[in-house]
Amino acid sequence: MKKIEIVFENDDFLVINKPAGVLVHAVKSNQKSLVDWLIKRYPKIKNVGEDKNRPGIVHRLDKDTSGLLIIAKNNKSFFYFKNLFQNRKIKKGYIALVYGKFNEKTGLIDKPIGIVKSSVKHSTASKKMKNLKEAITKYEVIKSWQWEDEFFSLLKVFPQTGRTHQIRVHLASIGHSVVGDKIYGRRKPKIESRLFLHAFLLEFKLPNGGILRLESDLPDDLIQILEKIEN
Repeated sequence: MKKIEIVFENDDFLVINKPAGVLVHAVKSNQKSLVDWLIKRYPKIKNVGEDKNRPGIVHRLDKDTSGLLIIAKNNKSFFYFKNLFQNRKIKKGYIALVYGKFNEKTGLIDKPIGIVKSSVKHSTASKKMKNLKEAITKYEVIKSWQWEDEFFSLLKVFPQTGRTHQIRVHLASIGHSVVGDKIYGRRKPKIESRLFLHAFLLEFKLPNGGILRLESDLPDDLIQILEKIEN
């Protein structure tokens, strides 16, 4: 498994910088995941939470998404963070590279997301959807480029809700799919990249009333993609 960087840690929880390619929890019995690393490093964590297959996990990142992830080390912390997430009290920020150019510097996508029947895909517009739920995403355009007759835009994205694949589905729904997205993106991508999505920001209130704000730099592999289209 790739090296896991601990960004913050105290007696109750830790925040890690998850590398791309690492599963948060196994889907199949023979898969290695972040949970294996957690149990090896913190044996008592196996009893934390509501699901023995996801001990300490209060939210998740897709396998190919890198960045900041909160992990509870005890049940008190687990339910504290669960409550914060349910009440939308945690600010989450992502960096995404997408196809296309935007007319406005900021935007909001307010489209419910559901599961497409007989598929792993989620969608904002399908007659065959089930479990439709509210989904809201804000974004800011950092910069745009033209490279080999194609426009690209670098965004800061702030999901206001926490639906599966929300950022990827929402951006694809407005014609700006995330570079490297093999599910919702282009079949013939202009540039080879892993999913260009990085969870760079977490900000939330601590039980003692203080505010913790953590940021993570863009990983080297994504920096190299930006350097390629800038030159």
